Order: sequence, then structure tokens, then C-alpha cells
Amino acid sequence: MRLTRMLPVFVGLAVAASLTATAHAADDTLFVYTSMKESLIGGLKEAFVKKHPEIKMDHQSAGAGKLMAKIAAERESGKILADVLWTSEVPDFYQLKKEGLLMPYVSPETKATINPLPDYDGSFTAVRLGTLGIAYNTRFIKEAPKSWEDLKKPAYKGAFGVANPALSGTAYMSVALLSKQFGWEFFEGLRKNGAKMGKGSGQVVDDTASGDLVASLGVDYITLDKVGKGATLGLAYPPEVLVIPSPIAIFKGSPHADAAKKFVDFVLSKEGQTIIAGEGTLPVRTDVEVPAKFGLPAVEDAMKRSIKVDYPDLIANKEATIKTFTDIMKK
Repeated sequence: MRLTRMLPVFVGLAVAASLTATAHAADDTLFVYTSMKESLIGGLKEAFVKKHPEIKMDHQSAGAGKLMAKIAAERESGKILADVLWTSEVPDFYQLKKEGLLMPYVSPETKATINPLPDYDGSFTAVRLGTLGIAYNTRFIKEAPKSWEDLKKPAYKGAFGVANPALSGTAYMSVALLSKQFGWEFFEGLRKNGAKMGKGSGQVVDDTASGDLVASLGVDYITLDKVGKGATLGLAYPPEVLVIPSPIAIFKGSPHADAAKKFVDFVLSKEGQTIIAGEGTLPVRTDVEVPAKFGLPAVEDAMKRSIKVDYPDLIANKEATIKTFTDIMKK
């Protein structure tokens, strides 16, 4: 009886010891928070630890919004557990920089890269260039759209989708850039042609693949992943390309700052950038070839054609932009 009564205590002590051991093991581990897809971060992690066997690395993959909420909660408790943050939500990095949470680091690899970020000081560095074009279902759209204005044609009537910018940071940046470039009358015209507001960026591409939509504002790697799995989708790039950088940053006070710097160096290296290009998105190095099967524009060409971004303006006008877009799409 006595042993039976003591068993929960022993089990509790064992679990506590296990958790403590895990926590201690994690103390010497470089930890990365990222919104990148698992195949991308997994491939980079495997190659990085192979090159640096002296470094232990782990990561948590989640949407950028969830990661920022996690970081906020950790700040409340007194310690950010991540060493590195890598997402595609550029405004988040400006905010973290403003709050003094980032450690500036200019990697020696940056001399071989294209920098799309104005006022660059090393607080965060672009390591990937996400692009958005027009994802279209080739069963219904036989001729690839050549311009954004094509979306107002009868072929797209009632069946073009844009993700909700209140739910997707990528969608917000895209809506903001297109409205700056073409004015709100562009979206007024889309709505008159029956354009719809969907949910997330992945969902509108899913709906395009299924035929519920004939086209949508499509993120490169999401669309190309579907194509790789047999979806009847094409991805067209009008002359004005939507380019959204994915920055990486090191948190100030990271106990693994040296390992974090090595990881940033690796992601920016030719080997790291080749892994990124192999996942169907643009690298930031011009000496890395993107596989032709993806049909993506060349890095320099995409940057030359990209709609210019005013990030402070984007941040300051987010609520107003989302409201205007939502009001238009509800008409």
C-alpha cells in the first residue's frame, strides 16, 4: 500500500526531472521561430548542423501572427526563448526594432546579396524574396493573364479571389501595394467584375485549384506546391511584380548570439540560398539559379519590376487600408 501511494510521487519526480533535463538540454540549443514551411526550414537545419556539428539547433514553425503573440507572452514572463526570428511580416521587424529587441548584425555574406530593405542597418536582413502573381486554373483560363487589368475581363467575372488582408499579412501588403500603384479604383473595378474576398492566402489558391475560383492573388511557393502535386494551375506575373521580403533577425540578449550569427551567415550563403531557391521562391543572391521548372522571374528582374514599398507608411495606414478594401469588397 505504501509503495502504491508513493508511486505518483516517484512518477511526478521522474517527469519533473525529465522536464528539467530537457530544459537544460535546450539551454545550449539555438532556437529559431519561423513561419517558413517545414520542408524549407527542415532542409536548412539539416545542412546547417552538418556544416556546424558543434551547434545544436531546433525550431518552431507557425504563422507569423502566432509567433508574435508567443513572443509577446514571453516578454511578459521576462524572457524571449527564441534566438532568431524569420517570417515574411516585414512590419513586425520594424516594430521589434523600434522596441529595441533586435541585435544588429551585418553578415559578411550580404555583399553578395540584393537588399530590398530601405535604411538597412543590420537589425534584420532579407534572406528570401516572396513573390505574388496571378494564380489561375488552366482548365478555365486558357491564355495566361498579362496584366493586372486583365482581371476585369469577362473570363474572371465572379471568380477572382483575394485573401482577407485582416487575416493575412501577405495579403495586406499586396493590397496596400496594388492600391498605391493603381489607386483604389483598381479594386473598385475588380469588385464590379465580381471579385471575392477569401480567407487566408492558401485558401484562395486552394479554391482556384478546385475550380471554385478561376484565379486568385497567389503566393509563389503556395501555388507551385499545388502544381507539383498535380493541380491545374499556372502562375502569371504582370509587369508590376509584388515582391515581399522575408527578413531574419537575432534577438538582443540571445545567449547563443555567435551560433545565431553563423545561422544567418549560412542562410545567406550560396548553399543556403540554393536550398531556398529549390523550394520555389526567390533567393536574395544573383549567383544562385532558380530551377527553371518553377517559371519564376530572375531575382534582378523581379526587383527591377517590383512595386516600391514605403514600410513606415504601410504600418501607419494598416487599419485604414484594410477598412477601405473591406468596404469595397462588401459592396
